[in-house]
Amino acid sequence: MSTTKKIAVSAVAAAIGATALAGCGSSDDSSSGSAGTKGTGSKTVTLVSHDSFNASKGVLKEFTRESGYTVKVLKSGDAGAALNQEILTKGSPRGDVFFGVDNTLLSRALDNGLFTPYEAKGLDQVASDVQLDAGKHRVTPVDTGDICVNYDKKYFADKKLAPPKSFDDLAKPAYKNLLVTENAATSSPGLGFLLGTVATYGEDGYQDYWKKLKSNGVKVVDGWEQAYNEEFSGSAGGRKAKADRPLVVSYASSPPVEVLYADPQPKSAPTGVATGTCFRQIEFAGLLDGAKNEAGGKALLDFLIGKKFQEDMPLNMFVSPVTKGAKVPELFTKFGATSDKPATVAPDTIAKNREQWVQSWSSLVVK
Repeated sequence: MSTTKKIAVSAVAAAIGATALAGCGSSDDSSSGSAGTKGTGSKTVTLVSHDSFNASKGVLKEFTRESGYTVKVLKSGDAGAALNQEILTKGSPRGDVFFGVDNTLLSRALDNGLFTPYEAKGLDQVASDVQLDAGKHRVTPVDTGDICVNYDKKYFADKKLAPPKSFDDLAKPAYKNLLVTENAATSSPGLGFLLGTVATYGEDGYQDYWKKLKSNGVKVVDGWEQAYNEEFSGSAGGRKAKADRPLVVSYASSPPVEVLYADPQPKSAPTGVATGTCFRQIEFAGLLDGAKNEAGGKALLDFLIGKKFQEDMPLNMFVSPVTKGAKVPELFTKFGATSDKPATVAPDTIAKNREQWVQSWSSLVVK
């Protein structure tokens, strides 16, 4: 998730004190296959991604068994930083496939011509509403995730105060000095939250809304890890840091993380989601223009939307599959949240206005 992602799962796991994540995480060398596919050249396909990419080793080995290609994962910082590096190396990419560009930054990737069109096998089984480049096939949708305000259940129970449900609620006096969010200029969830307010209040109303939030004591920090693990009282990291903000901009899938990596696992998540504050993120992958292993890259794109990988994602990257029929683990659905009507903004509208919106937001809220 996004991005960063999509959610910085490794940071959450570290805060909770878990060691399990290290056993299933990917690294720069994070894949191996049979002896016949080790090494470089045409038998290795390189996936460039943000730091939150994570897949079970067994799933990547399955790709090797099916295709004959070994996956090498090259992590490159958060989603924005990873995309910037690919723009700088356009035409001579560091890998074959790029994963992790989302709908907030998609126009930058497409306008810079980073990808070679390819219609992945199985795309007809992917939900049509996430195929934002349908017809051109420069990118393939891989997952979705919602950026939403999370709340500390204990805080609101102790105060006998109902948690907020909507953007409007966040600006009410009852929630003064309770919310922490990320900088929209430096953070994927921060940008997603800003776009959610634009979608809700329109281009003529989002600035007034942010003036209200600022008057109501919203706190802005640089990134998700600081907001969630240092400022938010509901997270394991926040409790250790004695954080005092019971509302944070995070993800609809954050509560399952708090359950999965807790020891012992609680019967209910310590955090909840204000589903009326969600903005839908869609992550894509694409075959990089100039890829050295184009055939391997195409095979990997096919695999990313296949059921094996799609069903592996929820408890590794805490995102939702886009392929029809892909099963989602019970823990993910039981403790996560779903927004029936998440806020969205068309990619071309984001492309035309993103920089202006961020600059206006910065002038209002940060400066």
